[in-house]
Amino acid sequence: MERYFGENIPKLGFGLMRLPKEESGKIDLEQTKKMVDLFMEAGQTYFDTAYTYDNGDSELTAKAALVERYPRESFTLATKINANKEGCDEQSVKQQFYTSLERTGAGYFDYYLLHAIQSGSYKTYEQHRLWDFVKEQKAKGLIRHWGFSFHAGPDLLHELLTAHPDAEFVQLQINYADWENPNVLSRANYEVARKHGKSVVIMEPVKGGMLAAPPETVREIFQKADPKASMASWAVRYAASLDGILTVLSGMSSVEQMQDNLSYMKDFRPLSQDEQITVKKAQEALNAVESIPCTACHYCTAGCPKRIPIPEIFAARNKQLIWERIEKGKADYEQAVKNAGTASDCIACGQCERVCPQQIPVIERLKECAEAFGK
Repeated sequence: MERYFGENIPKLGFGLMRLPKEESGKIDLEQTKKMVDLFMEAGQTYFDTAYTYDNGDSELTAKAALVERYPRESFTLATKINANKEGCDEQSVKQQFYTSLERTGAGYFDYYLLHAIQSGSYKTYEQHRLWDFVKEQKAKGLIRHWGFSFHAGPDLLHELLTAHPDAEFVQLQINYADWENPNVLSRANYEVARKHGKSVVIMEPVKGGMLAAPPETVREIFQKADPKASMASWAVRYAASLDGILTVLSGMSSVEQMQDNLSYMKDFRPLSQDEQITVKKAQEALNAVESIPCTACHYCTAGCPKRIPIPEIFAARNKQLIWERIEKGKADYEQAVKNAGTASDCIACGQCERVCPQQIPVIERLKECAEAFGK
């Protein structure tokens, strides 16, 4: 437990971005309620959603599964305002805040973030005067603490924290796979945030689930070190072992994932020196494996004019690249594009690359996928 803003915040946060789904694609509310109950019973309190998650259904689910079932003072809720949505003017972006209050029924937000700031979007937050807007809401008591989530490089992060020193925390993508990744720059961004005295909320500690099922060479390293530990536990504990961490968000999608995370985070134990060495070996093994570093956040698909299911296509290709499951990859690809655009339908408009948190050269990767899958 770390003392922060006068509160005791356990290090595990429940990310409401990848909630369990019914066959219809609708969020499974009953399973989500069970997950919330397990989380609260374990003494965890931090819940994270956003205006854009599941087209608003995530915030509505937060109301039904959490806000309406627990005393308001017993949990902390974070959500986000997003200026990256196409066609949004200043008024419509600011309206997101009031819509989020209505959807969640929370009354106020414990943590409020400017969402997914990138090199191609940060000026929009300035133009719409959103930095001042969130401070105004804090002055009204509708926000307790505010910060921003960030997907760019350390130079821009330093610039933003210098220009806005009253930002109280920063949300960064940090995991052992991306610690030295030149496209994500986890370590460099973390170090900038700490130099500015900011606490850090960690997102994507398991890299969209990729580190819960790593390549066999990586799995063997971890299993040799501790046969009983899950692959996800290594990733989450690695992130939580850093200094100055407010919480580590895990986008859990099932009761089983919740139970696993709580098994090692309820009474958190930082990685030992030997365990850090094990992770270093895993990093080296992972770097030797070719793959597409997509976390399936789906930011890229919202504005795709050809309705190409980019994350699903990349997942199918990774089945081939990482696991050498050629036929399974082909089958997954055919299923993904059955009622949507194919990889070869890409018109190289570039909207996907502008919003990709992983800085993936999506256009080139889609070309590779089109060649691999034949369309």
